[in-house]
Amino acid sequence: MTPSRCAVPPRKPSSPRPAPARGTEMPAPRGGRIEVIGEPGEPRERFREILTPQALEFLIALDTVFAARWAGLLAARRERRLLLASGAAVLDFLPETAAIRADESWRVAGAAPGLTDRRVEIIAPTQRTATVTALNSGARVWLADFADTTAPTWFNVIAGQLNLLDAIEGRLEVTTPTGRRHRVGPDPATIVVRPRGWHLSEHHLLIDGRPMSASLVDFGLYFFHCARRQLARGSGPYFCLPKLEGHREARLWNDVFVFAQQRLGLAQGTIRATVPIETVPAAFEMEEILYELREHCAGLNAAGRWDYVFSLLKTVGARGEAFVLPDRDQLTMTAPFLRAHTALLVRTCHRRGAHAIGATAAFVPGRDPEVDARALDQLRRDTQRDADDGFDGSSVAHPGLVAVCEAAFDARLDARLGAVPRQRDRPRPDDEPVTAADLLDVASAAGTVTEAGLRGSIAVALRYLDAWLRGTGAVAIFDVMTDAATAELARCQVWQWIHHGTRLADGRPVTRELAERLLAEELTVLCAERGSAPNRLDEAREVFVETALGETLPEFFTTVAYTDYLTKRPRALVRL
Repeated sequence: MTPSRCAVPPRKPSSPRPAPARGTEMPAPRGGRIEVIGEPGEPRERFREILTPQALEFLIALDTVFAARWAGLLAARRERRLLLASGAAVLDFLPETAAIRADESWRVAGAAPGLTDRRVEIIAPTQRTATVTALNSGARVWLADFADTTAPTWFNVIAGQLNLLDAIEGRLEVTTPTGRRHRVGPDPATIVVRPRGWHLSEHHLLIDGRPMSASLVDFGLYFFHCARRQLARGSGPYFCLPKLEGHREARLWNDVFVFAQQRLGLAQGTIRATVPIETVPAAFEMEEILYELREHCAGLNAAGRWDYVFSLLKTVGARGEAFVLPDRDQLTMTAPFLRAHTALLVRTCHRRGAHAIGATAAFVPGRDPEVDARALDQLRRDTQRDADDGFDGSSVAHPGLVAVCEAAFDARLDARLGAVPRQRDRPRPDDEPVTAADLLDVASAAGTVTEAGLRGSIAVALRYLDAWLRGTGAVAIFDVMTDAATAELARCQVWQWIHHGTRLADGRPVTRELAERLLAEELTVLCAERGSAPNRLDEAREVFVETALGETLPEFFTTVAYTDYLTKRPRALVRL
């Protein structure tokens, strides 16, 4: 086959990374020093509104108190993952916390102003246009996402904080290329900020030469600038805590909240947090996570379906054929192991007075009326199932889905509880205990692996990686709003099928050679689609090969790609 003009060459050895430029140093508690490093060419005229000396001092304080514990928890994560992947450890409910699960007396803090009605939540990045759209979408809550729907360029991180500040101050405005102006309406969604997960670092903020926790950066900047402003407007500082793997990580967040509230002179319990149960280890510690956060917790959600399956693959997916999953489009929330996950989540929330939020609908309507009709009909059935199962709301990734989801919950909530928009008080005498075997019954998904499924995973991963490397973290691919979790699952499934030599439906084994052939074909197709448009397909291919086709499975593509591609270019100081 003749290479196209944008054919991607084989990966070359990495060149040494340039040393980061040094920035303004500020004295920190116990002698720490902070450096703020930017990127060349970024429009940063207003960055100083976020990176004030006082805000940086707050970040330094967070790092001083919590950095060592953060590093220790990440080390414990890695050790546990190795033990679980090898079969040297098993996933089960923790015997040492059985007393917490058995104690019927404790409850979480529950809803706060703006969080009593959670029938529909919309997940969207904090880019300026997305912020206006999400706040005006009609959803009750906006998950302002610095995590899976945001590519963590320095510009995106700080501009996102500015957009939140502008929205809260009532000065956010977007002008379209045709000159039409859009502003936030009079009844916006409640803002719930989703910082990046504990596994990520922020290489543009260095303390004593080492990067800060990205979680603490995202949380700290928003809390410092917006907590009091939100309280003055009758809301509050609300957060969604992604990728937690257990109650000790929740305890760290709770201690961060206590410290931050004390530091800023706010009452303890002002913060409210929702925790997505999107990792398999966390599914075995739902009650313990609620318990650790009980003074600050509003609920759990099951929004991260692909995150959860991705976590399952990297945790136990290497063990044997019993844990091999079929094509991604054959995996629905009706799979028994996923039904066990959601049943346990709803039951746990009902016991502890917490909201339970259902899975995210990621369809993007508007391209083909017939496709739209089929997808919206499926969405109605899925949302009705969530409502019938006892969830208090559901999540969407596109404003065109808000009304469909809300209608299903209106019917259920209004019929049972009048004007009270929740189901946590609804008795569920038919609840059956969920066992460890139920949660790990991957074989119950059934289904097959096909060449179309293998090709589809490669095609989605490539398209997403190209967009992510160019600074976009949420992109419509094949009529679905795709984020980092989808790309993570896609590349993990390819790795798992190669690792086990899984047989396709036609009998052929999945091999690296087959994957490389399909990869080359998809790159040719994608090059033709893009034409002369800017792309980073060469680097997208490199990331995919490194994270999907190697002997071992990297835990996250985001940590690999962020370090190698979003921070290694020559960088200029952001001058404060």
